[in-house]
Order: sequence, then C-alpha cells, then structure tokens
Amino acid sequence: MIVGIGVDVVDIERFRAQLERTPALLERLFVPAERGLPTRSLAARFAAKEAVAKALGAPAGMNWQHCSIAVDESGAPSVVVEATVADAARARGIQAWHLSISHDGGLATAMVVAEGSSGTTG
Repeated sequence: MIVGIGVDVVDIERFRAQLERTPALLERLFVPAERGLPTRSLAARFAAKEAVAKALGAPAGMNWQHCSIAVDESGAPSVVVEATVADAARARGIQAWHLSISHDGGLATAMVVAEGSSGTTG
C-alpha cells in the first residue's frame, strides 16, 4: 500500500550558488559519502531528501543527516534512513522506499513513493 509520495525539483545553478554563499550547507544537508559529488548530483540528492520529507508529511525535527541517497552497482538510487527520519517512517508504517532521480536541462528532479502498512506501528 502507498503510504506517502513526494516530488521535488531543484534548479541546479541556483543550488550551486546557494552552496557557494553558504558553505556550511554542504555539511548540514549531506552525509560525508555524498559531499564530494558534482553539484548536479548533490542537487538531485537534495531533491530526493525533500521528496522523502514530503512523503513523510514534513515531520518536525527531521535531521537532513538522517536521510541519505545511496546508489547500487547498477546505478539505481535508494533511500537510506536512520534516527529521526527512520522514526518518522516507522510511525507512518513505511516499510520500503521507491526513488527515481534525474538531472537534465539545469534541473534536478526526484520522485519518492513510500510503501508500507497504513496507520502507526507504535
């Protein structure tokens, strides 16, 4: 059962400029494994994290470090959650994440589907 969905679009050039203006954002928004990626990939991961937040209903207290985007050997992205984000997902009954990300034409886009059981798990 679909428990939540989220989508987000990021202007890559605007995102790059924001990172240049506020260098601390890199550490605030991304885990160490993500930080060395090209700006277009960072923008796509940020869009994915925003989409996760939307699928969760934008819970208060969500820490950006508790959501990261991994890529398997075939290049498929996946959502990795822990601590505050995992707690919010558990409360919504989310058991699996489905993620699609893309960047082209100056935009980065992400779509997330949260799958699980309805209601809280306690």
